[in-house]
Amino acid sequence: MKVITTADTSLAPLEGLSIAVIGYGAQGRAQALCLRDSGLDVTVGLRRESPTAKQVAEDGLTATTIAEAVATATVVHMLIPDECHKEVYDEEIGPRLKPGQVLSFSHGFSIVYKRIVPPEDVDVILVAPKSPGTEERKAFLEGFGVPGLVAVAQDPSGLGRDRALALAHALGLNRAGVLECTFEQEVFEDLFGEQAVLCGGTAELIKAGFETLVNAGYPPEMAYFECLHELKLIVDLIYEGGLTHMWDVVSNTAEYGGRTLGATVIGPSARQGMADLLQGIHDGSFAENWMAEYDAGLPALSRLRREEAEHPIEVVGRKVRKLFQKK
Repeated sequence: MKVITTADTSLAPLEGLSIAVIGYGAQGRAQALCLRDSGLDVTVGLRRESPTAKQVAEDGLTATTIAEAVATATVVHMLIPDECHKEVYDEEIGPRLKPGQVLSFSHGFSIVYKRIVPPEDVDVILVAPKSPGTEERKAFLEGFGVPGLVAVAQDPSGLGRDRALALAHALGLNRAGVLECTFEQEVFEDLFGEQAVLCGGTAELIKAGFETLVNAGYPPEMAYFECLHELKLIVDLIYEGGLTHMWDVVSNTAEYGGRTLGATVIGPSARQGMADLLQGIHDGSFAENWMAEYDAGLPALSRLRREEAEHPIEVVGRKVRKLFQKK
């Protein structure tokens, strides 16, 4: 895939256009500020009596209702949580979209799983930073950026790709590098990464390692250091130079043990679990389960949050982390 950089893009496709950022959470705030700092006309659309209105004002941006923002903008950039998209779109956005407007996302969940079906006379684009909002904003202020993805689902204007790349340019993503993909590719790989590796897989691996040591009689504090605290140091090495760099830096003993025995943990059964997980993303069953959970008031997710907060690794972790707080 070609990496698109600032040499390939500009802000020109967005000149004279107004942008409504819908939502002001981590991504909403980071992207609204970056777009504003790049010289674009940005308004923040919020639900009535939103508690983030004060933060918007303190940041020097203008907040209006979602309906008002959509009515006056060319680009409607939806940065509220996926589970809220359908309700907000059906009530506030969809009825007010006009031919020639652009409906933009940073995650294609609602389009891919048809929670939102836009009219055919609006552009539908994706601009997805590969980073949490806080890190995205930090990189922008440092004069660089985080990588990103762009995609186009509908392009009646013929300008969808150019506008998506211009938004990426304004967010600083092109400074690091942008890849073109489809909405489906972005959604499927993003959900898989979160579930199998970055969030779900990592959390379960950490807890399993901790529990194995503690059940064998090792002090919880030592198990915490070994299975959670030191993980950051290893991830930093991998981030800096890939797996090879990590193996180069750790001891020969660690390398031999890791290379020869790591696959006994992440073996055939784990790989089959990943394949099954990916199938559930492809066939839509994960999305159906997640939306049913949300509609029911999050009973399972609330229970899982409580259970993990009470897990011994979290209990001992709260104590251990106090050792590293500055006095």
